[in-house]
Amino acid sequence: MQTTAQTQLIGQHSLIDRVQSLIRRVAVTDATVLILGESGTGKELAARSVHSASRRADRPFIPVNCGAIPADLLESDMFGHEKGAFTGAVGARAGMFQLANGGTIFLDEIAEMSPVLQVKLLRVLQDREVRPVGSDRAFKVDVRVVAATNKDLGLQVERGLFREDLFYRLEVIPITLPPLRERRSDIPLLVKYFLDRHNQKRGDFHVSITEEAMVHLWEYDWPGNVRELENLLERLVILSEDGLVRVENLPPSIRSFISEKKIPRPVLTEDGLDLTNAVEEFENHLIEEALRRTKGNKQAAARLLGIKRTTLVAKLRRRRTGVPATGGARAELT
Repeated sequence: MQTTAQTQLIGQHSLIDRVQSLIRRVAVTDATVLILGESGTGKELAARSVHSASRRADRPFIPVNCGAIPADLLESDMFGHEKGAFTGAVGARAGMFQLANGGTIFLDEIAEMSPVLQVKLLRVLQDREVRPVGSDRAFKVDVRVVAATNKDLGLQVERGLFREDLFYRLEVIPITLPPLRERRSDIPLLVKYFLDRHNQKRGDFHVSITEEAMVHLWEYDWPGNVRELENLLERLVILSEDGLVRVENLPPSIRSFISEKKIPRPVLTEDGLDLTNAVEEFENHLIEEALRRTKGNKQAAARLLGIKRTTLVAKLRRRRTGVPATGGARAELT
């Protein structure tokens, strides 16, 4: 989910508009940022957006994956070490915080950090200085901290897995990235972007996608979010033989997911049913189907449904006040 410069989130949905607006507002400050969201929603890209729009843009941006580095090595990687601090430390080495001095450090998967290291990170945030492993001296650092996680840190705190004081230090400015299924109207835009980018790598061979295949991509819930979509499109471009992506070229997981989606069929049991809710669920399904087929165009969707555009807009507005969309998708397909 990135431009050629790899610093901008892509999307026109109102949920992404709000994220981009918040990034612009917080970027001009030095406030600590906590980015939340499911895997694949673009948390590192959001962090890079904060950095690139800040006064630190010409300084280093240092990403650290707290879940990918073994716990016994993460402290040294983050804060550095002195010669002889541990077996294998044949020389002094600067840590990520020192390398990021003047810039931004991005602590991804922060929830995976060990309790011991959480304490040391808290001290860095409080004192703005780091102490390399094996050193008796602390060094001042001017670093903006952006952290990210796909976990509920509040719940982690309740379970005793994450320090409450560190949580509040990190959550000065929380930014939540929406999953792709909640902003389906951005899917055609993302598909075009990724197709164009991967087509460029193939030179003169251009790959496009059929309308029916695009509808399938819209319908799918994308558990891996934008990362899953990008990886799929790269694979489709590489494997395409005739330059056209059809439904049959899509993975079985997507085709079976679409085929199993059914229009809700309420059943009248001995206990009865809520007729109003049943009718609304049926209506919601048809509205979503019309919006998917028209790629979010309300005028065209209203025409398919045989209603006025103003009526469709009113129904969408009513759904945003609390009526859930069928199949887990948000109603706000704008």
